[in-house]
Amino acid sequence: MAGHRGAIRRAVLRCSVGVAGRAHRTRNHPDSAVALACHGIRGRPGTTARPGPTRPSPDHRPGTVLDRLAHTLAPTAHFAAQLRQELTDPLTPVLAVGAAASAILGSPTDAILVGSVMTVNATASALQRQRAETALGRLLRAEVITGRRVDRAALAGVIEEADEERVPADRLRVGDLIMLRAGDVVPVDARLLQVEDLEMDESALTGESVTVDKHPAPAPGADLGERHCMVFEGSIVVNGCALAVVVAVGGETEIQRAAASAVPPSLGGVQAQLRHLTERALPLTVAGGSAVTALSWLRSRRLRDAITGGVAVATAAVPEGLPLVATVAQLAAARRLSRRGVLVRSSRTVEALGRVDTICFDKTGTLTRGRLELTALADLTRQWSPQDDDPHARHLLREAARACPDPDGPVVHATDRAVLDAAHSTLPDDERWSTVEEIPFESDRGYAAALGRVPRRLRLVVKGAPEVVLARCTRRQRADESGIPMSDNDRARAERVVHDLADQGLRVLVVARRELRRPPEDIEDAVEQLTLVGFIGLADTPRPQAAPLVNALRHNNIDVRIITGDHPVTAAAVARQLGIDTETVTTGSDLDGLDETAQAELIARSRVFARVGPRQKVRIVTALQRAGRVVAMAGDGGNDAAAIRTADIGIGIAARGSTAARNAADLVLTDPDPIALLAALTEGRGMWQRITDAVGVLVGGNAGEVAFTVLGTALSGRAPLGTRQFLLVNMLTDMFPAMAVALSPDDGSGATGPDDHDRRVAELATELAARPPADLGADLFRAIAVRATVTTIGATTAWTIGRYTGTGRRAATIGLVALIGTQLGQTLLAGYRSPLVWVTTAASGAVLAAVVMTPGVCTYFGCRPLGPVGWTIAGTSSALATGVGALYNIRGDG
Repeated sequence: MAGHRGAIRRAVLRCSVGVAGRAHRTRNHPDSAVALACHGIRGRPGTTARPGPTRPSPDHRPGTVLDRLAHTLAPTAHFAAQLRQELTDPLTPVLAVGAAASAILGSPTDAILVGSVMTVNATASALQRQRAETALGRLLRAEVITGRRVDRAALAGVIEEADEERVPADRLRVGDLIMLRAGDVVPVDARLLQVEDLEMDESALTGESVTVDKHPAPAPGADLGERHCMVFEGSIVVNGCALAVVVAVGGETEIQRAAASAVPPSLGGVQAQLRHLTERALPLTVAGGSAVTALSWLRSRRLRDAITGGVAVATAAVPEGLPLVATVAQLAAARRLSRRGVLVRSSRTVEALGRVDTICFDKTGTLTRGRLELTALADLTRQWSPQDDDPHARHLLREAARACPDPDGPVVHATDRAVLDAAHSTLPDDERWSTVEEIPFESDRGYAAALGRVPRRLRLVVKGAPEVVLARCTRRQRADESGIPMSDNDRARAERVVHDLADQGLRVLVVARRELRRPPEDIEDAVEQLTLVGFIGLADTPRPQAAPLVNALRHNNIDVRIITGDHPVTAAAVARQLGIDTETVTTGSDLDGLDETAQAELIARSRVFARVGPRQKVRIVTALQRAGRVVAMAGDGGNDAAAIRTADIGIGIAARGSTAARNAADLVLTDPDPIALLAALTEGRGMWQRITDAVGVLVGGNAGEVAFTVLGTALSGRAPLGTRQFLLVNMLTDMFPAMAVALSPDDGSGATGPDDHDRRVAELATELAARPPADLGADLFRAIAVRATVTTIGATTAWTIGRYTGTGRRAATIGLVALIGTQLGQTLLAGYRSPLVWVTTAASGAVLAAVVMTPGVCTYFGCRPLGPVGWTIAGTSSALATGVGALYNIRGDG
């Protein structure tokens, strides 16, 4: 360690003079640091280390009174901003005009109702957005990244223990020196000055599942994954240590620049379709009011009475609950999903889930485990899995484990961890082996080795890269574990085995041994004249849940694509295991060599994309969107952030995910289990069905009210119902019943336990397939037409019979009861599975009965109490009309 500190200190003294001067150049052009040699970083004119754009620290506390006040009011200000954003909804101006028209035409109560609906709608959606962001903030605050800042003055003074200071990443500045050690998460982008056996896991940025060796040599013009002299924010130090100078912080790091390059998704979905529906409904509303006014006036009614009737029907026909229906349905789905491990950042995300027809998955850490595992064992003639109970395979695994560091000590290399885990799970304790000396893996050495005692002899065991270890093998092991000389044919067979394992997407290591009579003076000198034992293959394997997920998606006509920065062979191997077509594997360089049209054609026919960077991922997602697809992008790395933000639905994986990926996501899976994603897709499609039913309740009922009023006016010369009666109708049949239908849960949407996991995956896949298309199209207009017709028939029949059996006010009351009863009956048909719908319908019926039968209240609403005959007329008309509607729906479904 002392030698290491001395080397680092000398590097600091060499470079500290010019580091700050270089900072101002790399601040605006951090990529230029790649091209400079270490000594070129010094001697550039400049200033001291200076800050770049910073991110707020979760631990920050305001100091002054004004700061504290601003800090206290920040949540309120944030909510106000969210509320303003929600009030920019395209439907808001339409509703505002409706409210103003109601007030001008003499219905201030209805104007207040419409204004209240607008406020409640915006407030509910803003609260949901803020609640989700608060939950996400709690998740992110637990992951504050810190860095080891080096004090140059302290090092210059040769102070042993004062050379490092742990500081939050947001306090690091361009030009600062940082120390990196095994296990550290890199807090910023930095140029390496001095390294010792440095290996990095850059999968969060590049998608490459294999660790990357680093060195300070310049790499001008290199691609992101080949910049060996740089370390990037979010990557992890797997082995070794290093000194580096900060060249980019905050929004200028590669991970944040990738996230910022996203293209905003296009507008669409349920809100747009509801707006279109409203635009089509409003002319009919005006036409209905005008028709009632004209008919009344032509029948010699006073102009004031004619206008009052027109105002009443126009007020009744305004679908003021439309945007709230969508918001409530999405909020309810978002709450249910939160119980399934899905954090929805915006309630409108749910409706887009219902329209998704293409899902692009990052490979590393999303479809795969995100760590290396030993998956294959082989000799010159056979191949086994680690679970095979074959003595030769068990012997090979035992020897590979002996070449790893002591499992009771720190194991920092991913390959060693994978081998030791496999040995621990399949082999008994190795009591016949006693380690004498070991040398860990180093990239420039190419192997790890251990010297140990087995009964009556010393054995050297080596595990390393084929190009290094095979060249030192002069013998091969036979079935009885004895050795014979390797022939040229044996060596050719060994190279074929290495090639075959690599074609399976595996990282291949060779295991060899050598028997010794006495301990060597230097163990490295003894790594020669080895006996080949066999080969081991390691890979970042698919998660157990990934294959059922992909299968369920494909069976529901959702196209699945893999987009990764990993090697094409590795990506294709994973895709084959998941049942994804690998006929065309496209790389980033393939795309770069094509024009836009050719790119679109290649992207359309490819299912696997490899060696692609963040900007190329965005290009793929954008091309799919231009082809008319609704695209979801699921990933956990910083290299996925831009594509996640560009997609119609961005899905972040929290279990291993980077901050950038989660910040860009529309929804975050706190559990990578596929049941959560399937539940989200099922909720999305189910929400469209619930909105269809709820909008049918609202618009169909209003259309029936208009038709009933026009017919009644044509028959009698005046509107059957007045403004207050229509307000009562809307209160009892529109808003609350529609909300109840929108809030109805899907069947079987409750939580599940681990014992029925596979069954629930199958059930969710079946439910997903049973959902209707995510579109407010033909099914909705059919529902509106049926509800309007049934409502008109029920109310008109009852009112007409009432005219011949009593006074005009009694007939109006019978028509009112039938109008409400017919709509409530149809609401029960739409949501009969939901207890909330039953409760709401019963409550509306009870309120109706109380209004009609309570003196004073009855008079206020222009009604009169009904006797048995009146209730029978209204009830029978409602029941018969509702039955006709039910039969029509059954016939239509058949």
